[in-house]
Amino acid sequence: MPLSSSAPRRGGVRAARTPDRAQADRVPRERLWIDFVNTDAAAQGATGDLLRDFDALVAWLEERGAVDEERGGGVRRRALLQPAAAAATLVEARRVRAALRALAERGRGSDKVRDDAVAEINRVLGRSAGTRRIEPAPEGGFTRTFVPTGDAFAGLMIPIVESAADSLLAAELPRVRRCADPRCHRVYLDATKNGLRRWCDMGTCGNRAKAARHRARVAPPPAPVRRA
Repeated sequence: MPLSSSAPRRGGVRAARTPDRAQADRVPRERLWIDFVNTDAAAQGATGDLLRDFDALVAWLEERGAVDEERGGGVRRRALLQPAAAAATLVEARRVRAALRALAERGRGSDKVRDDAVAEINRVLGRSAGTRRIEPAPEGGFTRTFVPTGDAFAGLMIPIVESAADSLLAAELPRVRRCADPRCHRVYLDATKNGLRRWCDMGTCGNRAKAARHRARVAPPPAPVRRA
Protein backbone atom coordinates (compact mmCIF):
# COMPACT_ATOMS: atom_id res chain seq x y z
CA MET A 1 0.00 0.00 0.00
CA PRO A 2 1.53 3.41 -0.92
CA LEU A 3 2.87 5.69 1.76
CA SER A 4 1.79 9.28 2.20
CA SER A 5 4.51 11.57 0.90
CA SER A 6 3.94 13.93 3.84
CA ALA A 7 4.39 11.25 6.49
CA PRO A 8 7.39 11.82 8.78
CA ARG A 9 9.87 9.02 9.30
CA ARG A 10 10.17 7.98 12.96
CA GLY A 11 12.65 5.41 14.24
CA GLY A 12 13.00 3.64 10.89
CA VAL A 13 9.25 3.15 10.30
CA ARG A 14 7.36 5.80 8.36
CA ALA A 15 4.32 6.76 10.46
CA ALA A 16 1.58 8.37 8.37
CA ARG A 17 -1.05 10.43 10.15
CA THR A 18 -4.21 10.31 8.04
CA PRO A 19 -5.29 7.72 5.45
CA ASP A 20 -6.73 8.98 2.19
CA ARG A 21 -10.05 7.66 0.90
CA ALA A 22 -8.42 5.03 -1.34
CA GLN A 23 -6.45 3.70 1.61
CA ALA A 24 -9.53 3.65 3.82
CA ASP A 25 -11.39 1.56 1.27
CA ARG A 26 -8.59 -1.03 1.41
CA VAL A 27 -8.42 -1.32 5.21
CA PRO A 28 -8.42 -5.01 6.18
CA ARG A 29 -10.90 -6.21 8.77
CA GLU A 30 -8.34 -7.72 11.12
CA ARG A 31 -4.80 -7.17 12.25
CA LEU A 32 -2.82 -9.69 14.27
CA TRP A 33 -1.35 -7.03 16.55
CA ILE A 34 -4.80 -5.77 17.53
CA ASP A 35 -5.91 -9.31 18.41
CA PHE A 36 -2.72 -9.59 20.44
CA VAL A 37 -3.47 -6.43 22.41
CA ASN A 38 -6.89 -7.86 23.25
CA THR A 39 -5.36 -10.84 25.05
CA ASP A 40 -4.56 -8.74 28.13
CA ALA A 41 -6.51 -8.86 31.38
CA ALA A 42 -8.11 -5.46 30.78
CA ALA A 43 -9.74 -6.66 27.55
CA GLN A 44 -10.62 -10.15 28.78
CA GLY A 45 -12.20 -9.11 32.07
CA ALA A 46 -13.28 -12.08 34.14
CA THR A 47 -11.40 -14.50 31.89
CA GLY A 48 -8.07 -12.94 32.80
CA ASP A 49 -4.87 -12.58 30.81
CA LEU A 50 -4.85 -15.06 27.93
CA LEU A 51 -1.04 -15.10 28.05
CA ARG A 52 -1.00 -16.62 31.53
CA ASP A 53 2.14 -18.66 30.81
CA PHE A 54 4.57 -19.49 28.02
CA ASP A 55 2.53 -22.44 26.75
CA ALA A 56 -0.54 -20.21 26.46
CA LEU A 57 1.50 -17.72 24.42
CA VAL A 58 2.62 -20.42 21.99
CA ALA A 59 -0.92 -21.82 21.75
CA TRP A 60 -2.31 -18.37 20.93
CA LEU A 61 0.29 -17.87 18.19
CA GLU A 62 -0.51 -21.32 16.76
CA GLU A 63 -4.26 -20.66 16.74
CA ARG A 64 -3.75 -17.55 14.65
CA GLY A 65 -1.27 -19.10 12.25
CA ALA A 66 1.66 -16.97 13.44
CA VAL A 67 3.55 -20.14 14.43
CA ASP A 68 3.09 -23.54 12.79
CA GLU A 69 2.64 -26.72 14.83
CA GLU A 70 6.15 -27.99 14.11
CA ARG A 71 7.79 -24.84 15.38
CA GLY A 72 5.37 -24.60 18.29
CA GLY A 73 6.28 -28.10 19.40
CA GLY A 74 9.96 -27.25 19.10
CA VAL A 75 9.78 -24.17 21.30
CA ARG A 76 7.72 -26.05 23.89
CA ARG A 77 10.39 -28.75 24.10
CA ARG A 78 13.07 -26.08 24.36
CA ALA A 79 11.10 -24.37 27.13
CA LEU A 80 11.36 -27.55 29.24
CA LEU A 81 15.15 -27.40 28.90
CA GLN A 82 15.41 -23.63 29.27
CA PRO A 83 12.61 -22.47 31.58
CA ALA A 84 14.33 -19.17 32.38
CA ALA A 85 14.56 -18.29 28.67
CA ALA A 86 10.90 -19.21 28.18
CA ALA A 87 9.90 -17.01 31.12
CA ALA A 88 11.93 -14.13 29.67
CA THR A 89 10.18 -14.61 26.32
CA LEU A 90 6.79 -14.31 28.04
CA VAL A 91 7.93 -11.09 29.76
CA GLU A 92 9.06 -9.80 26.37
CA ALA A 93 5.68 -10.63 24.82
CA ARG A 94 3.83 -8.75 27.54
CA ARG A 95 6.16 -5.78 27.15
CA VAL A 96 5.45 -5.66 23.42
CA ARG A 97 1.73 -5.96 24.10
CA ALA A 98 1.75 -3.03 26.53
CA ALA A 99 3.50 -0.80 23.99
CA LEU A 100 1.01 -1.81 21.29
CA ARG A 101 -1.98 -1.15 23.56
CA ALA A 102 -0.69 2.38 24.13
CA LEU A 103 -0.30 2.74 20.36
CA ALA A 104 -3.86 1.52 19.73
CA GLU A 105 -5.46 3.72 22.38
CA ARG A 106 -3.38 6.92 22.23
CA GLY A 107 -1.12 6.70 19.20
CA ARG A 108 -3.33 8.87 17.01
CA GLY A 109 -2.90 11.90 19.25
CA SER A 110 0.56 11.50 20.74
CA ASP A 111 3.89 11.68 18.96
CA LYS A 112 5.61 10.23 22.04
CA VAL A 113 3.35 7.18 22.15
CA ARG A 114 3.95 6.56 18.45
CA ASP A 115 7.69 7.03 18.84
CA ASP A 116 7.81 4.66 21.83
CA ALA A 117 5.86 2.00 19.94
CA VAL A 118 8.06 2.34 16.86
CA ALA A 119 11.16 2.02 19.04
CA GLU A 120 9.73 -1.17 20.55
CA ILE A 121 8.89 -2.58 17.12
CA ASN A 122 12.40 -1.84 15.85
CA ARG A 123 13.97 -3.28 19.01
CA VAL A 124 12.23 -6.61 18.41
CA LEU A 125 13.03 -6.58 14.70
CA GLY A 126 16.66 -5.78 15.42
CA ARG A 127 17.15 -8.57 17.95
CA SER A 128 15.66 -11.34 15.84
CA ALA A 129 17.88 -13.03 13.27
CA GLY A 130 16.38 -15.32 10.70
CA THR A 131 14.93 -15.67 7.22
CA ARG A 132 11.66 -14.27 5.93
CA ARG A 133 9.86 -16.49 3.44
CA ILE A 134 6.69 -16.61 1.37
CA GLU A 135 4.97 -19.99 1.61
CA PRO A 136 1.64 -21.47 0.48
CA ALA A 137 -1.13 -20.96 3.03
CA PRO A 138 -3.27 -23.99 4.05
CA GLU A 139 -6.47 -22.23 2.96
CA GLY A 140 -4.99 -21.19 -0.36
CA GLY A 141 -2.89 -18.27 -1.49
CA PHE A 142 0.35 -17.41 0.25
CA THR A 143 1.53 -16.29 3.65
CA ARG A 144 4.65 -14.52 4.91
CA THR A 145 6.67 -16.44 7.51
CA PHE A 146 9.77 -15.83 9.59
CA VAL A 147 12.19 -18.70 10.24
CA PRO A 148 14.53 -17.80 13.14
CA THR A 149 18.11 -18.94 13.28
CA GLY A 150 19.85 -19.93 16.48
CA ASP A 151 17.69 -19.20 19.54
CA ALA A 152 14.49 -21.25 19.42
CA PHE A 153 12.56 -18.40 21.05
CA ALA A 154 13.87 -15.74 18.68
CA GLY A 155 11.31 -14.26 16.39
CA LEU A 156 8.14 -15.34 18.20
CA MET A 157 7.09 -11.68 18.31
CA ILE A 158 8.08 -10.98 14.70
CA PRO A 159 4.58 -11.60 13.21
CA ILE A 160 3.07 -9.35 15.89
CA VAL A 161 5.38 -6.38 15.39
CA GLU A 162 5.35 -6.72 11.61
CA SER A 163 1.55 -6.56 11.74
CA ALA A 164 1.79 -3.33 13.76
CA ALA A 165 4.37 -1.98 11.33
CA ASP A 166 2.02 -2.77 8.45
CA SER A 167 -0.69 -0.68 10.13
CA LEU A 168 1.67 2.25 10.56
CA LEU A 169 2.94 2.04 6.98
CA ALA A 170 -0.62 1.80 5.64
CA ALA A 171 -1.74 4.86 7.67
CA GLU A 172 -4.35 2.80 9.51
CA LEU A 173 -3.73 4.28 12.95
CA PRO A 174 -6.59 6.82 12.73
CA ARG A 175 -8.93 3.84 12.34
CA VAL A 176 -7.59 1.96 15.37
CA ARG A 177 -9.47 2.84 18.53
CA ARG A 178 -10.83 1.59 21.80
CA CYS A 179 -14.45 0.47 22.14
CA ALA A 180 -16.80 3.34 23.06
CA ASP A 181 -18.32 1.26 25.87
CA PRO A 182 -16.50 2.57 28.99
CA ARG A 183 -16.71 -0.92 30.51
CA CYS A 184 -14.90 -2.49 27.54
CA HIS A 185 -11.14 -2.28 27.01
CA ARG A 186 -11.00 -4.02 23.64
CA VAL A 187 -9.42 -2.21 20.69
CA TYR A 188 -10.41 -2.70 17.07
CA LEU A 189 -9.71 -1.61 13.51
CA ASP A 190 -12.58 0.28 11.93
CA ALA A 191 -12.91 -1.16 8.42
CA THR A 192 -16.18 0.65 7.58
CA LYS A 193 -16.15 3.01 4.61
CA ASN A 194 -17.38 5.98 6.62
CA GLY A 195 -15.01 5.34 9.53
CA LEU A 196 -17.77 5.85 12.11
CA ARG A 197 -17.75 2.49 13.87
CA ARG A 198 -17.80 2.95 17.67
CA TRP A 199 -18.00 -0.55 19.13
CA CYS A 200 -15.61 -3.49 19.13
CA ASP A 201 -18.62 -5.73 18.45
CA MET A 202 -22.14 -4.63 17.59
CA GLY A 203 -23.63 -7.85 18.98
CA THR A 204 -22.34 -7.16 22.49
CA CYS A 205 -21.17 -3.64 23.30
CA GLY A 206 -23.22 -2.04 20.54
CA ASN A 207 -26.42 -3.77 21.61
CA ARG A 208 -25.83 -2.83 25.25
CA ALA A 209 -25.52 0.82 24.26
CA LYS A 210 -28.69 0.64 22.14
CA ALA A 211 -30.59 -0.99 24.99
CA ALA A 212 -29.40 1.70 27.41
CA ARG A 213 -30.54 4.47 25.05
CA HIS A 214 -33.91 2.78 24.64
CA ARG A 215 -34.40 2.50 28.39
CA ALA A 216 -33.54 6.17 28.79
CA ARG A 217 -36.16 7.14 26.18
CA VAL A 218 -39.01 5.07 27.59
CA ALA A 219 -38.31 5.59 31.28
CA PRO A 220 -41.15 7.48 32.99
CA PRO A 221 -40.30 10.97 34.26
CA PRO A 222 -39.47 11.22 37.94
CA ALA A 223 -42.40 11.83 40.23
CA PRO A 224 -42.73 15.43 41.42
CA VAL A 225 -41.55 16.08 44.93
CA ARG A 226 -44.42 17.03 47.20
CA ARG A 227 -43.76 19.82 49.62
CA ALA A 228 -45.39 19.76 53.04
